[in-house]
Amino acid sequence: MKIPSAILSMALSVTATATHADKFKVCADPLNPPYSDKTQAGFENKIAALFANALGQELEYFWLPQRIGFLRNSLNAFTDENAVDSKEFKCDVVMGMPEGSDMLLTTQPYYHSTYVLLIAKGRGWDNIQTAQQLAELPLVQQAKLKIAMFDRGPGTDWLQKHDLLDQGIPYQSMTGDSQHNVAMQIENDLKAKKIDMVMLWGVFAGHIISQHPNDYHVIEMHSESGIKFDYQMTMGVRRGDKARQEMLNKLINEKSSDIAILLEQYHIPLLPITLPPAKKE
Repeated sequence: MKIPSAILSMALSVTATATHADKFKVCADPLNPPYSDKTQAGFENKIAALFANALGQELEYFWLPQRIGFLRNSLNAFTDENAVDSKEFKCDVVMGMPEGSDMLLTTQPYYHSTYVLLIAKGRGWDNIQTAQQLAELPLVQQAKLKIAMFDRGPGTDWLQKHDLLDQGIPYQSMTGDSQHNVAMQIENDLKAKKIDMVMLWGVFAGHIISQHPNDYHVIEMHSESGIKFDYQMTMGVRRGDKARQEMLNKLINEKSSDIAILLEQYHIPLLPITLPPAKKE
């Protein structure tokens, strides 16, 4: 049933003030390592627990695979969609949203990472120390490449720019696999030697490295004209929920050192966070 916009607006405004409730309610994917899973072993699970503890609140999850429609069916969905007078949403916070996301209200960044070129050692590519060396391989060596290529993303744009698309082995950004997310699938295929390398978001690369820390060369990718590799990540709340946004910003500032330690434990490549200039009063 479609909820009338007037009712949704009223619910949003009421929920926006409920920042001191007894629960810290997070929308999360039940199988998306190293972000989150139902055992709460992901780094986003750990940060959520850190925040809930700081607030003296009970941590509660609404689990939903992070696919198309995720926000509509989690953050912006009522617990009881048929109860028009309900003011309770399924969850209140989404972790790991790119800075500038326009579908929700975002916090200040809590980490900044980049894509990396992840190369399996001992397969004939150990001499590659930079992405440019990959781009400049002689044609006879290019023909031997087994590099993962996603249906979308900066890695594919980079391969196209350097005329290496023919060497790419295609993968889907959203697998639809209930047993494996992207990081798990890439890890399995690297081990099986279906591929030798991949340009992968640093968080997913960190998961693979954490499983086998000595098996890969890691080369950070740097944004260039027309291709953006690095992203600052934020937390998201519903539009209009400025009180919760401010509360999360305060926690991000207070717990920044703890967050950094957690991210390093997950082998996530980190770049300095850049904050916009403060607005003049």
